[in-house]
Amino acid sequence: MAEQHDVTVICAGRHLSMVKRGDWEFVTRNTKKPAVGIVAITDVGKVVLVEQQRPPVGRRVVELPAGLAGDIAGAEDEALLEAAKRELLEETGYAAAEWVELGNGYTSPGLTDESVVLFLAQGLTKQSAGGGDGSEQITIHEIALDDVIIWLQENGLSLDLKLLAGLYAAQAYINRHGTSHD
Repeated sequence: MAEQHDVTVICAGRHLSMVKRGDWEFVTRNTKKPAVGIVAITDVGKVVLVEQQRPPVGRRVVELPAGLAGDIAGAEDEALLEAAKRELLEETGYAAAEWVELGNGYTSPGLTDESVVLFLAQGLTKQSAGGGDGSEQITIHEIALDDVIIWLQENGLSLDLKLLAGLYAAQAYINRHGTSHD
């Protein structure tokens, strides 16, 4: 079992804090809840991806639809699945009839205690244009599941590595259980 020390806050922001545990400095989310990531697959086998500007890296990044749970005032106790449904609709305009939790993990455990719960969303229905909330400028891509890596490479796009983890977990689930449209 990992040794635990008291955490000391070094600097606190609106969404993140820099803290110290023992001799280790790291970043933590103030909500203390996991983020959610969604592998949304259409009935024709395309995965729905989002592309948006990410200020920390100074470029546009291709990602799974994703977001935080409990970050909206008055909804601090939001369930992870509800957050995933909200984020999918907000970012892509899709609602899903079928949801499966694929697993969870840490994004960068040497830098942050942030974890992400990945969901598979199937039985998609387009409800709106998507594109994010008023503060986001999201471009939506629908790429054949088997072609995502090639598409990223051929287009020289930057990616969030959680995308690869989500694709791997979704493919493993589909190989074992099939898809909703089999």
